[in-house]
Amino acid sequence: MASMGLNVDLNGELCACAKGPRNLITDVPGVRVGHVTLDGDSPLGPLHTGVTAIVPPGDCFASKLPAAAYVSNGFGKSMGLVQVDELGSLETPILMTNTLSCGACFDALVRYSLDRHAEIGVSTGTVNPVVMECNDGPINTIRALAVTPQHGLDAIDAAADAFDEGDVGAGAGMTCFGLKGGIGSSSRVLTLDGRDYTIGVLVLTNFGSRDCLRVDGRPVGRELAAAERAQAERAGDHTDDRANDRDKGSIVAVIATDLPADSRQLRRMAKRVTVGITRCGGYIGNGSGEIVVAFSTAARIPHWAGETHAGETLPMIDAAPRLSDNAMDDCFRAVAAASEEAIVSSLAHAGSVVGRDGRTTWSLRDAAARAGIALNL
Repeated sequence: MASMGLNVDLNGELCACAKGPRNLITDVPGVRVGHVTLDGDSPLGPLHTGVTAIVPPGDCFASKLPAAAYVSNGFGKSMGLVQVDELGSLETPILMTNTLSCGACFDALVRYSLDRHAEIGVSTGTVNPVVMECNDGPINTIRALAVTPQHGLDAIDAAADAFDEGDVGAGAGMTCFGLKGGIGSSSRVLTLDGRDYTIGVLVLTNFGSRDCLRVDGRPVGRELAAAERAQAERAGDHTDDRANDRDKGSIVAVIATDLPADSRQLRRMAKRVTVGITRCGGYIGNGSGEIVVAFSTAARIPHWAGETHAGETLPMIDAAPRLSDNAMDDCFRAVAAASEEAIVSSLAHAGSVVGRDGRTTWSLRDAAARAGIALNL
């Protein structure tokens, strides 16, 4: 079962600044999130998959957003990152889905952009869709290719300030630390020069070795493993397959902020998501893709700079506000704290699910209850 707005209290977090009113990435003004969840049957088997859309404010093609991408470990199939890295801008919403549905979501973003701009591919260039993915194949029948471009468009249409976390949208079939993972989000508020600014993080969690899981510094994964071994021994079952419980998944993340950060500063922030990952027990394994896209809503980059468009001649030089690097430590701590909480929130919101092979992937809550472990979530 998924619900919105759980406030996970991490007493040992790095950042003491306040959380946003929703404690979601949508605390950044104008940012919205939407899901399409596919749970059901297909001719090839059960479906547990979907699409999650992160939609910035305004027209991202005509008026682009400063952005950056950071790849900590590149075991992934995300799309559009090369141009984000080169030009430092974002010109579409961001779609998250399963690995084999990146093409469908790419098509969705192309259609979304073509519908809004007759100039694309005619009097101006093409468009750079940004799609992020994780492999939900262990739970979902990924070979069914169930996600269509329309699902991507529907996720964008569904975007709102309030949204569910856990096993919804792109998170429907994801596994995190051997437990049910999915979508998680959190935010932090910084005060600079007498004004409040927000940094929000959204994660799609599909990574981690169960024994390594830590929640607020507590070795919950080891506690679960010890309880399961004890239960197995009492039942006379001495099978132990934990040697195969390696970090083979991925985590992708989006940072949004209304701070006037440029592409260089956004990339520096994006690197700090790895702090949240490691504080939860992730070690960025060989087969795990850790990929982050960050964007700012504080300034826009006009597509038609130096040209006359819609009756207006746009300047080649603009004067945009600029964040001082002296503020970056506060930003780094906020990103690290929000990332850690978002990962825990993805676990806390997700429900147990029976996957395509008939096996149950337990939620953190259910696994703890079965093991007799009390968690403060």
